[in-house]
Amino acid sequence: MSRFINPFTDVGFKRIFGQEFSKPLLLDFLNNLLKGERVITDLKFLDKEQPAEFREDRSLIYDIFCETDNGDRIIVEMQNREHPNFADRCLYYASQAISRQGERGTEWNYHINAVYMVAFINFHMEGLGDQFRYDIGLADMATGKPFSGKERFIFLQLPCFKKEADECENDFERWIYVLKNMETFNRMPWAAKNSVFRKLAEVAEVSNLSKEDRIKYDAALRHYRDTLNAMQGAEAKGHAKGLEEGLAKGLEEGLAKGREEGEKQRKGIAKKLMSLGCSYKMVMEATGLSEEELRSL
Repeated sequence: MSRFINPFTDVGFKRIFGQEFSKPLLLDFLNNLLKGERVITDLKFLDKEQPAEFREDRSLIYDIFCETDNGDRIIVEMQNREHPNFADRCLYYASQAISRQGERGTEWNYHINAVYMVAFINFHMEGLGDQFRYDIGLADMATGKPFSGKERFIFLQLPCFKKEADECENDFERWIYVLKNMETFNRMPWAAKNSVFRKLAEVAEVSNLSKEDRIKYDAALRHYRDTLNAMQGAEAKGHAKGLEEGLAKGLEEGLAKGREEGEKQRKGIAKKLMSLGCSYKMVMEATGLSEEELRSL
């Protein structure tokens, strides 16, 4: 067993960034993320499950949802597997966090606080290039001049961050290096000189988990590893079958069949995970299937 938790598990990510006792870690990370723009002095965690606005509306569940000292909202998400329409989902989450600020009555003048969507993505996101960090906001298309700072998206493509420890130039890069490699550490780098990384070592050390939290973490870790292995196996099998048939019937037809086989495998994995009691959210993240597709299985 590794000394430190895996931050890519649901339990690990929320222990590091989503608990009251670890709030200083989230504050430090966000201030380094936004260094040179602003300083956040305090955060308040909001209910991650936002109630429906009307009867047919589905509630929203964020990984981390918080409010800064000046009233801005920050959503922090960790996504391990590519998800259909992931960019649209981010837009929906951020837009709902804006619309839910509306007040009843005629006196409200449409003032809203900014909403930041910060997404750790453990894959190459469709529509983005090979950069690690993408900052996206509302701007004039011709001049690039900012129009409004009230809606902001920051995508962090973790596979594109290639730096080693001695190449990190600032604390933000050190944060990313640590998150990417934490599970392999025997000791926490920079902990001797930086109190934040000392706190991170304390929060993330597996031996410091309570018995109840350890049981939850072990289950989350098994789920994380099993679903990744299952997805990789399904993708490999689907592509292999597609290539094999493509040799006989043409590359295009073979690739189509490979994708079809991969889709069948994903649905089979989804059925298995649901039979084990996994939630729709966990199964959707593991397989990339939509909730509607899961309900039809």
